[in-house]
This record gives sequence, C-alpha cells and structure tokens, in this order.
Amino acid sequence: MRRKRSTTTFNLSFLDVMSCGFGAVVLIFLIVEHADSTQSVENPNAELSEVRLLERDIALEEELLAEAKNARKVVEQELVEVNGASKVLVEEIRNLKQELAEENADSLSKIEHINQLKTEINTLEEELERLRSADLEGQGRRSRFVRGEGERQYLTGLRVGGRRILILLDASSSMLDRTVVNILRLRNLPAVEQRRAPKWQSVIAMVDWLTAQLPQDSEYQIYAFNTNVKSVLEGTDGQWLSVSDTPLLEEAMAEVRRLVPTGGTSLANAFDAIDGFVTRPDNIILLTDGLPTQGEKPSSGQVNSDKRLKLFVQAVRNLPEGIPVNVILAPMEGDPIAAAAYWNLAARTRGSFLSPSKDWP
Repeated sequence: MRRKRSTTTFNLSFLDVMSCGFGAVVLIFLIVEHADSTQSVENPNAELSEVRLLERDIALEEELLAEAKNARKVVEQELVEVNGASKVLVEEIRNLKQELAEENADSLSKIEHINQLKTEINTLEEELERLRSADLEGQGRRSRFVRGEGERQYLTGLRVGGRRILILLDASSSMLDRTVVNILRLRNLPAVEQRRAPKWQSVIAMVDWLTAQLPQDSEYQIYAFNTNVKSVLEGTDGQWLSVSDTPLLEEAMAEVRRLVPTGGTSLANAFDAIDGFVTRPDNIILLTDGLPTQGEKPSSGQVNSDKRLKLFVQAVRNLPEGIPVNVILAPMEGDPIAAAAYWNLAARTRGSFLSPSKDWP
C-alpha cells in the first residue's frame, strides 16, 4: 500500500527564499548605483564649478586674512611709535613744568634781589652824600690840598686808608714813556728832560694826589725802587712819618719831583724792604708800569715775558700775608700780562687795581 505524502503550509524551500532575497538586494543595489551614476553623469560641470567657487572663496579669504595680518602689524608698529612719542611728550611736559617752576622761583629770587639792590643803592647814596659832606668839612683840616681839572683829580675806587701807609714808587727807566722807542730816546737825554717826560709827570701827579688823600691821623712812607730800594727822604728808611707834619710831607713830595727814572725793576727788593719796618704797614700802594725785569740780584741780558712773570711770582712770595696791595698801573707796550698779574695780586690781597688814562690828571 502506498504511503501518502505529507503536506505543509510552506511550499517554498529555503533556497528559494534566499534566492529571492538576494535578488531583491541586487536589484535595489543596481537601482541605487544606477541613480548615482546617472546623476553624476548628468551634472559633472556643476560640481566642478562649485569646487572652483569654493577654492576662489578660500583664496579670497586667505588674501583678506593676509591683508588683515599686515594691517595689524602696521597698527601695532604705529601703536609702538605712538607709545614712544607719548612717553617723550610726557617727559617733555614734565621738564617744561619743572623749568617753568624753576623760572618762576628764579623770577621771584631776581625780584627779591633787585629790591635788595635798590635798598643797598639807596643806602650807598646816603653814605656817599654823608662822605661828601664830611669831605667838604674836612678839606680845611688836610695837611695838603691838590686841585685838579674837574673830576680828573680823583682816582676813583682806590683805598687810601689805614694807620700806616707805604707808597712804593717804581722809578725804573721804563717809567719814562709807554713805548720802548721813546724810553730809549729819553734815557739818553739830560736829567731835566727825563723829569719832564709826560708819563713820569703823570706818575708824580698820582703820588701828589695820594699824599693829599692820606688820613690826617695816619703815618706814611714813600719808597722809590728800581734795582735798589730807598726812602725818598734820606735817612728815614724803616721809619713811619706823620701825615700831620705838613712841612715834612711837602719835602717828601719835593724829593719825588727830583727823582730821575733809571735802571731795571726789582719788585722782589721792593717787597723785601717791608721787613725793614718794626711795625709793618697795613696798606700798600704800588705805582708801577709792568712786570719786573730783575730779581733780588741784578742780571744782564734780555728778559722775555715768561721770565718776567716768574720774577713777579718770586717777588709776590716775599710779600707778607694780610697786607692789602693797591696797584696803580701805567702800562707800557710789550707787556700784556702785567695787567692780569697785578689785578690778581690786588684781588688776592683784598686791595684795588687801577689803570688811569694817559692824560690823567
């Protein structure tokens, strides 16, 4: 007896099912791939244009970025320069403020100084007026009186004061004239002509004026010097003479007028003579015309400016300390250093320095 076949609700085998599924997957894949290929084939230029646009945008952005970086560098550099300039300006403003403050303080100081000077001028004018009045009252009590032409009789600024006054008169041959040529000419003339030399007459007038200004209660001595030193009144070396002894003072001036300038100039010996006084002078009036040409011992030969200055320095070393030296210089040619040297001597000793005009008095 034949057996009956059993039947099931699923009449498809497993392989059929798998085949159908695989076929469906392949079909879908083909459809999708075909669509992409079709789209790519249909619009190839559109994508390329889009890429180029993107590249152009990127290049433009990079260019803008580079420009921005450059602009930033410029701005940073300008900022550095501005900061530097601002610091300079701040420093200049600070300095200007300081200078302005100093100028204001200086202006106030100058105003105060001017007011002080005005006060001092008023005081000096009052003192001058008082001295003029006293001088007019005291002229009758002077032992000697010298009258000049107007104000030309005065040696303004010369300090003719002190208890003991020593007048040192340079009587060397250079006192004959201001030029070397005229000195050589005059020293070969007779003594009478030498005494009449204009420069020497001017120096005698200075001594005459000085002796008239000596305080009545003071003492004096007049030494004439060249290479040697001696009192114009013989036998009075080292002695102080009373100003109140008018006849003796007139005699001293007469002896001055008899002097004849001759020989060289030894300032060292003139200053050494101060040691011959028991009581040293408290004021020295030196009348000369230049730097010395001789030292303590006479020497021969020409003497240049450097040598004369060394002789001057050596002579000043012999000068006692603390005595004012008032210098009246009647300069001669060829001795330009003399004025500075004697001015320095006067300033250092707290004396005065004068150089009268050629036509004084």
